[in-house]
Amino acid sequence: MAEEQAGRAQTLALQGVANRIVRGLLRTPLISRGIGRRLITLYVVGRKSGKRYTVPVAYTRHEGTLLIGSPFGWGRNLRTGEPVEVRFKGRKRRADVVVHTGEAEVVADYAIIARDNHNFAGFNHIGLDDQGEPEPADLHLAWAAGARSFRLSLR
Repeated sequence: MAEEQAGRAQTLALQGVANRIVRGLLRTPLISRGIGRRLITLYVVGRKSGKRYTVPVAYTRHEGTLLIGSPFGWGRNLRTGEPVEVRFKGRKRRADVVVHTGEAEVVADYAIIARDNHNFAGFNHIGLDDQGEPEPADLHLAWAAGARSFRLSLR
């Protein structure tokens, strides 16, 4: 794999189908309580296109916020201080957003998420050592490939 691709998260071959299924499960009250312990749905509106994106993403609870990381384009539509609509454990709510794009912030946030969610680490090509600590070089590569982190405070 080329170095510029090393830190880039890859989507699954059937990512669209998987996302539709997960979105449906996250809307189902009893089921959402189970899978909602790790997943939230974001409703993101394109700043230029006005297109609405419904994106299921993994989160980690950290310091009273929901911490999310993503290198994908929908993240560029989120802005600090502009609330976003979310579906959290089956209920639609609003959340205040703080966006991190700087290397130190993103690397620190990705380390927190990767420690908590090893699936997130694997999806983002972040290796973990024997103690479950993320590899610093992999965290840097994720940031260099466009990763951003988001802290959501539910209203």
